[in-house]
Amino acid sequence: MSKDRPPLFDFSAVSRARSRAARLAGDRFLDAAAIEGLADRLAAVVKKFERGLWIGDAVPFEIATFAREWVCADFDAHEVLTCGGGFDVAVSLFSLQGINDLPGALVQVRRVLKPDGLFVAALLGGNTLAELRDAFGHAETLTRGGVSPRVSPFADVRDVGGLLQRAGFALPVADVERLTVRYGDFFSLARDLRAHGFTNVMTERSRSSLRRDTLAALLAHYAQVHAEDGKLKARFETIYLTGWSPHESQQQPLKPGSAKSRLAEALDTVEQKAD
Repeated sequence: MSKDRPPLFDFSAVSRARSRAARLAGDRFLDAAAIEGLADRLAAVVKKFERGLWIGDAVPFEIATFAREWVCADFDAHEVLTCGGGFDVAVSLFSLQGINDLPGALVQVRRVLKPDGLFVAALLGGNTLAELRDAFGHAETLTRGGVSPRVSPFADVRDVGGLLQRAGFALPVADVERLTVRYGDFFSLARDLRAHGFTNVMTERSRSSLRRDTLAALLAHYAQVHAEDGKLKARFETIYLTGWSPHESQQQPLKPGSAKSRLAEALDTVEQKAD
């Protein structure tokens, strides 16, 4: 990141959003679904974990059974993960969402793992809240002649898979689950976003209140373009990351030219030379 440019995410805003979400009694359905997804991926591993790192405040009971002992830690204002090392498994539930240096954060996670240690994480994917982003863009262009940062950018599943590999993880996997939620009104969507801590935390966000004419244009565009049977649609993508700290016992790719049989033989077909 250039030193002349401010960070994308405001750490203090991220902290406030998470603290407010913890106080609200909302339905954190995205958290619940992602915890289930993380638990499914941990359950598929035969290996038993002794010491686990939960990147966040408190280990959900659905995750707690996968390690004998857990340590809770998070990235500080300088995006440093201070938790020692020697972990068999590390798990993150949306705690990487407000990180500016995601490649650096992934490297730190790998370094605190033991060899053959597992990392599993969930974060929001690229098409999350695409309807809201479109409605804000239309409304601000119409009423203010320009667009301000209103909806945080989200990672693409192909990009984060590459970041796992760049960070030194072995056997990296990135997959995505998609969910479309239908709301009776826009303010129910806004309430759910606050309950999850997914409000606008960008450094260059507008500090002024949303103007009435802009809000009216937003509501009209959302209802006209992104509604079905009178319900407003909101898409969410959850990306799951899985990677292992390298170890000599892990499966290794074959060297080029080391194959002992031809693909054509396996497919029972005739090999033909290309023109």
